[in-house]
Amino acid sequence: MPTTGRVVSVAVLLAVEAGLALLAVLVHFEFMRIYGIVTDTALEGLTWGLTAGPSGLALGLVAVVAIVGLVLAPRLWMRLTAMAILVLMLLGMLAVTPAALQRKTEAQFGSTPQCVSEGSAEPMATADREAQRAFDSISHIGLFNGGGVNGVGGCERRLVLSEDIDVLQHYRAALPAAGWEVVEDDGRHLRAQRNGLAFEVMPCSGGGGVVWAGSDDGPANEIRMGCAQ
Repeated sequence: MPTTGRVVSVAVLLAVEAGLALLAVLVHFEFMRIYGIVTDTALEGLTWGLTAGPSGLALGLVAVVAIVGLVLAPRLWMRLTAMAILVLMLLGMLAVTPAALQRKTEAQFGSTPQCVSEGSAEPMATADREAQRAFDSISHIGLFNGGGVNGVGGCERRLVLSEDIDVLQHYRAALPAAGWEVVEDDGRHLRAQRNGLAFEVMPCSGGGGVVWAGSDDGPANEIRMGCAQ
């Protein structure tokens, strides 16, 4: 192929590579926004996205196009551009990962456990309101989603942490400050009571933990299984 023809062909190839790289960044953002792990750092999120989702396939496709451009490019600047697009794509994925995880956090998690939901029938509705009253009275750490176990005896929610924090130590201080009395603390879980309500927290292996709130005349059976979910 004449040099002029190769220049035109490689220029078109570079444009295609740039378009695919931009699409890959957008795909990575959407994947992380839906499936990302909110406690991950930007680098951890990028690594997970490349290995567990379509981001890795997109990287491979752009890399193939870049290699073809390196082989065909008759000029140095074209070869450098082919590699630069690949590097910029990875940097773009890294840059959008925190924003994607923040979007997921805002959409799916809250700073306080939420138990009350519309349409609950009695006596579940009353139990949910009592558990919510207990949760709202305490200063929490971490993030909570809507999943968990609700029952007439109480409400259990899982918490996740973005850093290594002693969950029990936090609640040892937060509960008395909110007027709760700690009645059990064996180093593996903690229970407190106030005005006919009870609160329990248990750390989970791997980080985070499970919190439960409900009536103080019933055991928090749900919390024993919460970490295994």
